[in-house]
Amino acid sequence: MRIARFRSADGIRLGRIDDGIITDISDVPGVGTSLRAILPELASLRETIEAAHGKCHELAEVILEPPVDDPQKYLGIGMNYAAHAEEARAAGIPIPTSQMWFNKQVSCVVGPYADIHKPRISDKLDYEVELGVVIGRRCRHVAVEDARSVIAGYLVTNDFSVRDWLQQKSPTFTLGKSFDTHGPMGPWLTTDDEIDDPLSLQMQLSVNGEVRQQGTTDDMIYDIYEQIAYLSQVMTLMPGDVLATGTPSGIGAPTGNFLRVGDVVRAEIEGLGVIENRVIAEP
Repeated sequence: MRIARFRSADGIRLGRIDDGIITDISDVPGVGTSLRAILPELASLRETIEAAHGKCHELAEVILEPPVDDPQKYLGIGMNYAAHAEEARAAGIPIPTSQMWFNKQVSCVVGPYADIHKPRISDKLDYEVELGVVIGRRCRHVAVEDARSVIAGYLVTNDFSVRDWLQQKSPTFTLGKSFDTHGPMGPWLTTDDEIDDPLSLQMQLSVNGEVRQQGTTDDMIYDIYEQIAYLSQVMTLMPGDVLATGTPSGIGAPTGNFLRVGDVVRAEIEGLGVIENRVIAEP
């Protein structure tokens, strides 16, 4: 099942995606307009949602919003793909010896086709296609073998990063990862049951049609189940929390090939869809 948040003449709504058509499910009893709010009950609502016959729209007729616009936590893991860690090492960045997590402040979250700001204060805007994992239920101390059971589903994220604020101007990654608009995600939530193996998905990122990143999720150093187990030792994970699980090699930092105003960045992951964002000057 694929569920989107979208904006139409009726306001912000939730919809079921079927073959390019979005069916409004917001009036289904127990659903409403917040995906985060219904995640713990999604399994019990599934049959009703799949049978719903609400107002229908072509996808081109609506504006897709971030599937989860209000996560309590948006966390990312650094240098978690083997090839990416090697390119970072070659650029003089030490490879971490354990999972290295950072916050992306939730104010950075925008929709899958929103414009992305090139900051006034930096020329080092970088891109990172990442598999986004959305937590489906409150959990703590999750065993690796049980971790898939707490996943609601997946989406495409682009972990835009401002490199000079990431590596030089702040002792943590948080500031360089949290500029406004630098957390596009979507295009919708694909529920876990739709994906046979999230550890073997093709992913690609292009800038103006030129492929910059290409890889598969099986290149992760710590897979998504190990990530959930690690984090849940420290904190309670909540429905709607988003985990950005690492990026393949090919980012702009090692070559200085950073994004410029007018660039169009397209990120796609097998089975999950595409997000595409144009870089504009910060207003």
